[in-house]
Amino acid sequence: MSKFIHLQNHTDFSLLDAITTTNELVKSALDYEQPGVAITDNGVLYGAFNFQELATKSGIKPLIGVDAYIAPDSRFDKSANKQRYNRIVLLAKHRDGYKNLVKLCSRAFVEGFYYKPRIDLELLKEYSEGLICLSGSRGSEIARSIVNSNLQDAETVTKTYHEIFGDDFYLQIQNHGIQFDDKVCEVVPQIATKFGIKTVATNDTHYRYKEHAVAHNIHLYIKDGGKTEVDVTNLRFGSPEFYIKSPEEMKELFKDIPEAIDNTYEVFEKCDVDFKSKIYMPKFPIPNTSEAKTLADYLSELVYKGLDDRYENVTEEIKDRTAFELKVINDMEFPGYFLVVWDFIRAAKEMGIRVGPGRGSAAGSIVAFALGITNVDPLKYDLLFERFLNPDRNSMPDIDIDFADDKREKVIEYVKDRYGEEAVAMIITFGTLSTRAVLSDVGRVLQVPFSDVKNITSKIPVVRGEVTKLKPSLELSELSYLKEIIKNPKNKDDKKIKDLIEYCLILEDRKRNDSIHAAGVIIAPSDVTDYIPVNVPKKAQTSSIKTATQFTMKEVESAGLLKMDFLGLRTLSIIENTLSSIKRNYNVDIDLDDIPLDDEKTYEIFSNYKANAIFQFESQGMQEWLRKLKPKSIEELTAMNALYRPGPMDNIGEFIDRKYGRKKITYLHPLLEKSLSNTYGIIVYQEQVMRITQDVGGFTLAQADIARKAMGKKDRATMDSLMSRFAEGAERNNINKNLATEIWELILKFAEYGFNKSHSVAYSLLAYQTAFLKAYYPAEFLAANMTAELNDQNKLVKLIDDANSFGITVHPPNINKSSILFDAKDNEIYFGLAGIKGVGVNVLEKIIEAREIEEFESFADFCERVDDKVINKKTLESLVCAGAFDCVEDGKRASLFESIDMAIDFSKSFSNKETENIDSLFLGVAEEEVEKFRLADVEEWDQKTKLIKEKEVLNFYISGHPLREYDVLVKSFNKMTFDQNPSELKSQDITVCAYITNMVVKLSKRGDPFAILTIEDYYSKAECIVWVKEYKEFGEKLSKDKAMLIEGTVKEGEESLKIYVSGVMDVDEAIEKYGDGYKIWIDLHDTEAQAKLDVLKNDYFDPKSAPKQIYFNIFDNVSGYKNCFKTETFNIPLNLDVMGNLQGLFDSRVSLIMKGTNGTKRYS
Repeated sequence: MSKFIHLQNHTDFSLLDAITTTNELVKSALDYEQPGVAITDNGVLYGAFNFQELATKSGIKPLIGVDAYIAPDSRFDKSANKQRYNRIVLLAKHRDGYKNLVKLCSRAFVEGFYYKPRIDLELLKEYSEGLICLSGSRGSEIARSIVNSNLQDAETVTKTYHEIFGDDFYLQIQNHGIQFDDKVCEVVPQIATKFGIKTVATNDTHYRYKEHAVAHNIHLYIKDGGKTEVDVTNLRFGSPEFYIKSPEEMKELFKDIPEAIDNTYEVFEKCDVDFKSKIYMPKFPIPNTSEAKTLADYLSELVYKGLDDRYENVTEEIKDRTAFELKVINDMEFPGYFLVVWDFIRAAKEMGIRVGPGRGSAAGSIVAFALGITNVDPLKYDLLFERFLNPDRNSMPDIDIDFADDKREKVIEYVKDRYGEEAVAMIITFGTLSTRAVLSDVGRVLQVPFSDVKNITSKIPVVRGEVTKLKPSLELSELSYLKEIIKNPKNKDDKKIKDLIEYCLILEDRKRNDSIHAAGVIIAPSDVTDYIPVNVPKKAQTSSIKTATQFTMKEVESAGLLKMDFLGLRTLSIIENTLSSIKRNYNVDIDLDDIPLDDEKTYEIFSNYKANAIFQFESQGMQEWLRKLKPKSIEELTAMNALYRPGPMDNIGEFIDRKYGRKKITYLHPLLEKSLSNTYGIIVYQEQVMRITQDVGGFTLAQADIARKAMGKKDRATMDSLMSRFAEGAERNNINKNLATEIWELILKFAEYGFNKSHSVAYSLLAYQTAFLKAYYPAEFLAANMTAELNDQNKLVKLIDDANSFGITVHPPNINKSSILFDAKDNEIYFGLAGIKGVGVNVLEKIIEAREIEEFESFADFCERVDDKVINKKTLESLVCAGAFDCVEDGKRASLFESIDMAIDFSKSFSNKETENIDSLFLGVAEEEVEKFRLADVEEWDQKTKLIKEKEVLNFYISGHPLREYDVLVKSFNKMTFDQNPSELKSQDITVCAYITNMVVKLSKRGDPFAILTIEDYYSKAECIVWVKEYKEFGEKLSKDKAMLIEGTVKEGEESLKIYVSGVMDVDEAIEKYGDGYKIWIDLHDTEAQAKLDVLKNDYFDPKSAPKQIYFNIFDNVSGYKNCFKTETFNIPLNLDVMGNLQGLFDSRVSLIMKGTNGTKRYS
């Protein structure tokens, strides 16, 4: 065993400064047979909890410390002209010392942050008990003074620290082979001798191996963003010696001062921090109105009262389940947890904040249901309490709560006020250099061309939500070329790729940045820093809470603190806004908890491809399956919600076939039918895995939950031991070992993918509620959704299309009708004025204030009556281009636009005149009329200009779309829409008719031009890359604001939709090349069909045109009838004018017949 201990070590929790992981730090101590090792990250304790867990499990004593920043004077002094900070190392001797370290690291952020979290001598004196102080490395005040030949200052600082820490103060010596190390190593022992202070030898470690020095250097440059080319071998630290050296290397390095080596062991022996903790619940006060003496009694009182409110008849089954749950909760000492959650949910509801029906496994608790924490009856849906809280597994309960996202802040504010601001904190998270991120970051530092990096990252697959690691990715056939480059780089570019991969393999998964958990909040019994350290995040998720923990969510819970997830769910805000609109329009109050759950009209929303904007069920793929399933119950929605995810998705077809009897429902044994009948014999839920384990293997549900968890984690050792117990239980049920094994294997197969039914039921109920609102109040529901998606062009376009499909007109902004947000009136929706760029809410409030007196009669009337202080040129331009004044000026947008300067002058002159008239009351001067102005007489914008300007201020087109002119071509060629998720697309060749909204021409490294296009369809946009060869071939055809036929390739795995262009055509050219006639769809129930056919025959037959085919597709959506009839030949022009006319005649049900087809399929 080595007598040398490393006392100053930085891990990757010293963000973008060190690359050693906590695991590597522990492993190095094991490799060097050292009994302990210290963690001392820069100013933080981010890695302390994780490190101590790893070290303890490995039999290594963890020394917990920090490489602290200390202000030269007061921590409150943040003067720019002073030295910002010096450095010292602090190590905790015991539990109290650790608590003082927590206080120091927390107050450094809260009070002393100036570039870095800083403490000062005042704090150091206050919290010195139980701490060891090392004088610090190169950045210490003592080292700086020695380097500057100021021995007196070095001695003064030494005396100060010695007075504070006594024999627990040690002078550090280091030798990294850089300038002035020798001088410091020479002088420090002299000072030590003079003051009777011991020395310790340390290495300021930042990476594990010497060979990692350049990788570490690249890591340091990541924060610079690769703005300039640098020589990465020129080390910023000045030498490659900042690695974890062996004890032998350290002894050799300090052979002239052997006591400095020995003293490290003395420090090690002084340190022994006990991290064992209990559960620290916030102090919940029992109200005076209750006779309960304990939290358990009060919880029971509330629960049984809640049961009476929830159930008409509290049966023995309900009583037994409740008693069981309460016993488990009380035995595990969690009554306080449930009361805290009950309290803030109760407060939220009293404040009018909508709360979700439940989330996660908590919906399996009847206690939670009785308290109103959840709104799902676990008995009705066979939900299991043990999935939520397992009496055999001592872990904190986890109740996540959804609140309306626009009011979530109020709930957090309530919690902060109730328990004290200092007792509440957000929770830290860490971003890492994941596979794609590390390639991008390191690529920038090495100046590897973006296209080369992108060519690698785009081929790295995402499997079940996780990006494949770099090492296994290199084995993929798509990236096999990299192996050859790494093995035999042929040029400078190859060498860069080789370096990129090799450095990324070292840096992958290192911490990159800290952030804040989107919803997590901890509530402590007192100041959070009495238990764990906090920081002050740069970007807080909530303005109510100013601090965040320095430990992650999992570590916070392990430290015994109560963690809550306050999630903001937009759907709840949409529901609330919809209900408010319904009340306003119809004076109807709807209680969504009281609607029938078997409503046929509601299920038609799911079955008839109308589920856009329906929570959790709106994706295109989901709607395709729903149309086949035609769900009729919450159980079926729950199953679909659980199945529609990677893995179990493969079973959806089987699920539907079994429902409709196309495939037989089978069970390996009759005992499985009880658990699987609701899902037609298919294992869908984790709860079913638990039930089968109970029914067949004789496990308790608590044991079954442990088995489920082991299966999900693929814990082979635990699973093997459980299999034996399962087989024994099966034998008691007269099931032989072979069949028991077969059932076990079936469970294993599905356990990995099985979903939490409790969560799925709760969210399916929420989805059903949104579908109910859409079915009966579509205008109000869609208007609320439009308000929620105000800044998302893609979703707004789909919502407007959705409204049109329901026969709801969505009006452009209207100065007399539109509210600030989207508003539904008389089955019509008016665009929210807040959606117009350049028009602030304060302006809109003034406009609506004037309008409430009387609607505006004209543009001049508007300018006369709205406060001129809020009217400016930008505001009026935006309102005009959005069409807000179309209703009062007959859509004369060009005239309005050219009149804006005159309008502003008029508004100001009218305002001035009003002031003058006030004076005239005293001067006796008669009031004069302000002359109204007339709109400029200019030529009106054409439709194209109108739409372009409309999009500039609304971010999308609302009164039309430039592609509508080419709608027949869009329907004929476009087999995909641009709003599809790129990750769901396979590599394929495509042809699309699209509108070019932007075009940028760039130069390659060789100086050759290529182009990046932005193209749009009706729903979204895509990026097109026209490389040098293709640009040379047809670049002159390309221009902005033009519709074209674009041919190219979509590649699998892109993060955003990109088309690599191989060819382009003007629309007329495309019609000529591919068109061979028309396909027309006619509804069997169209009473005007014959008249339309007569118009076609009489008005569009043109003997001068070449004969074409026309296919008539007759359909009946009610009966499903379909048939096709065709003309042999019909002389009709193929051009845009005729296409547009036919679209109008046949209700936009026209497309092209392509040459080389028989009219039964699109061009492909």
